[in-house]
Amino acid sequence: MLGKLFNTVAVAAVLANPGYTCTIDGSEGIVPENDLKIPAHAKSISNSNLDQETFNAVIDKVTDIYAPIVSQMGGELKVEKNWEDGTVNAYASRTGDVWNVHMFGGLARHETITPDGFALVVCHELGHHIGGAPKKSGWWSQWATNEGQADYFATMKCLRKSFRGEDHNAVLSKLEVPQVVIDSCSEQFSGDEDRLICQRGSMAGLSTAKLFQALRQQTTAPSFETPDSKVVSSTNHNHPDTQCRLDTYYQGALCHLSEFSDVDQEDESVGVCYRNAGDTQGVRPFCWFKPATI
Repeated sequence: MLGKLFNTVAVAAVLANPGYTCTIDGSEGIVPENDLKIPAHAKSISNSNLDQETFNAVIDKVTDIYAPIVSQMGGELKVEKNWEDGTVNAYASRTGDVWNVHMFGGLARHETITPDGFALVVCHELGHHIGGAPKKSGWWSQWATNEGQADYFATMKCLRKSFRGEDHNAVLSKLEVPQVVIDSCSEQFSGDEDRLICQRGSMAGLSTAKLFQALRQQTTAPSFETPDSKVVSSTNHNHPDTQCRLDTYYQGALCHLSEFSDVDQEDESVGVCYRNAGDTQGVRPFCWFKPATI
């Protein structure tokens, strides 16, 4: 836990700059506050599948795709590559026209994180900037897409663009993809590449959900076969529970709409799978999302 003095300085800085959605030090970002640090020299708890070269390559792939899109929206995308920093988190911020994404080596080095899982985190943070409605409700972060929608955007749009054209079979051959995921992706998509990208997005979600489980010290593992049954009375703009977040990643991967069908920054029904449009798969789960109309 950070000291009281540092917390006071961090909070003051946040209040002084309305462009921050999370704490400046990264203690709260894609995951809730934690004090875990995994330094670059760590061995026993380090992720051997994600070295600095891969860390940079994953970030660059997403940045190259989305920097022009952010520019068209009036911003300048800047992604900080903090490989040496052991912080197990990531966050987004804005400073004027500069739209920042802050990535940390500690998160990449966590044993639960695969390269695709790390790409999902980059996409989630980018999603705070361009992921569409619903938005966070705090006065300091009204520009920011909320946590659940940033999760949904990550697999529904961003990962698909990032994965397109890659050797999906080579990636999936290293994973144990559950049959339920294979079957669901096959039911949703007719094209071979779309089916494989759906599987990769789902498994990236599982990687990241396992990180949440580990940091929250939960004994129940998230699973594609045990969706969260909770139904919220109003949309939750904060971090959903671990299983709920996996459900969101999974549904984003299953949404049949093209990654080039843009979301809207005000209308939550545009560019997404939506129940009022007759969709039953690929929709945002009720465990965090309350549709404006059903």
